[in-house]
Amino acid sequence: MEMNPQQLADRARQLQDQVVPQLDEARQNLVDLNQRVVGFIRANPGTCLLGAVAVGFLVGRLASRR
Repeated sequence: MEMNPQQLADRARQLQDQVVPQLDEARQNLVDLNQRVVGFIRANPGTCLLGAVAVGFLVGRLASRR
């Protein structure tokens, strides 16, 4: 079934109307998550530093095996 250009444009608008709100919600969720993570890091810098060192050590060990 072929669509004419007007039908394609209408379908594109429908998809945009569905996708844009979902993208906006996802963007806001990422902003909220980022704020929580930054707050955690500011409240617990030592814990985060130790965690980063541990992850770096593990990645280094895994990478050296190859």
